[in-house]
Amino acid sequence: MEPNTPLDTSAVTLPADPTIVETKEITKSSPAPVSKADRLQSIDMIRGVALLGILLMNIPGFGIDWGQVSEAIRGPQNTADFRTLAVIETFFSGTMRGLFSMLFGAGMVLFTLNKKDVPGGVTVAEFYYRRLLWLVLFGVINAYVFLWPGDILYFYGLCGMVLFPFRKMSPKWLIMLGIVCMGIGLFKNMWGYTEFRAKRIAYIEAIAAEKANQKLTEKQEAAKAEWLGIENNQNPDPERTTENVTNMRSGYGTVFTWLMPRNSGSETWGMYHGLWDMLSMMLIGMGLFLGGFFSNTFKSSNYAMGVMLGYGIGIPLGWLVFKEGWVGSQNIGTYLDTYRVPHWALYDLRRVLLTIGHASVLMLIFRSSFIPWFKKGLANVGQMAFTNYLMQSIFCTLIFYGYGLGNYNKLQFHQLYYVVAGIWAFQIIFSAIWLRYFRFGPFEWLWRSVTYWKKQPMQISKTKS
Repeated sequence: MEPNTPLDTSAVTLPADPTIVETKEITKSSPAPVSKADRLQSIDMIRGVALLGILLMNIPGFGIDWGQVSEAIRGPQNTADFRTLAVIETFFSGTMRGLFSMLFGAGMVLFTLNKKDVPGGVTVAEFYYRRLLWLVLFGVINAYVFLWPGDILYFYGLCGMVLFPFRKMSPKWLIMLGIVCMGIGLFKNMWGYTEFRAKRIAYIEAIAAEKANQKLTEKQEAAKAEWLGIENNQNPDPERTTENVTNMRSGYGTVFTWLMPRNSGSETWGMYHGLWDMLSMMLIGMGLFLGGFFSNTFKSSNYAMGVMLGYGIGIPLGWLVFKEGWVGSQNIGTYLDTYRVPHWALYDLRRVLLTIGHASVLMLIFRSSFIPWFKKGLANVGQMAFTNYLMQSIFCTLIFYGYGLGNYNKLQFHQLYYVVAGIWAFQIIFSAIWLRYFRFGPFEWLWRSVTYWKKQPMQISKTKS
């Protein structure tokens, strides 16, 4: 997902003091979307990169069975599959979702600060929560109609509801609050790892008793059986793979039924375990925006420092998490015996550093004269990010699922990224052409219309931009 999420944000005018955001005087009878001329192009460009980048992480979920990914991890390390996986996990895993989350937080600030309550009318808070409730519904549609189990709109709509009370907090406290949320998430993950490791310890104690010719207690028998079941689930299961592939290459009704438990389970599990993950990056994004980072008010030297620190520390940590965490934990028993603290405890630190590194590079590119048409193309994708995100679900399910072209699990892992490149090219071209004639992408137009409960003007020729 991952999820800002594909949110279309409005822009504000930033004064000399980047910690203060001036809102435009609104003389309309009620809040409404801002014009195209008022958008922050820097945010649109970064959102465009995040939108395209999220497909790097989502494409395996659309196109292949997990067993094939597991084989790439366990197999020889000189293959195209392993090298592709290593690059994706080291440089991009979690960072595109990190950008999404940060920009979601920035978008929340933009949406609320660019509007004012009108006496006797609908309040900004009502518009804000109405907007998020519609986002949750779009997430349900993406999961249960477009059949994408990795949807992030549902989660972002719910998490966004928590952000509203913090919209006027100072940047430093928003960032600190984001770090606190990150710490809570780390604590939960470490607690889970400790509980998981306890199952391994109980198994080892049961085996030691068995070797000593001691009669195992009922608790020890249960511990032994539980761990053997865990190890069995860690290994590739050809029968499970065959069943999954058969169902995913079937008709729409079969795929829907097959994915139903996964969709409902992921939405429940994701909200319980992923809440702190999403909130941390959203709050940090709010702080960075109000501090001037995303609005292009930092000095170039500050962005350069962000690149050096983000990449200088984040890339080595990314490789460590992948090589020692992902690859090293394939023998889960040995890994638990060796490490009291898992390598993926570094995941959040690595992710926030790389995300800031990516964003800093993009800000330096944005303020340079480097390939202006390319920057404009990315901004177009970002301006239509909501449409492009849902379009990725539609395209990929039709390419891979049985009711489409039925290519599920027919490509090798690295070949999936040929599909990614093709979709990227289409979305860049499509977005540029569409925005020549229309103010919004089709799904942006629908979302805005239901948010304000008023049909929004669509064609540029009929409306002043």
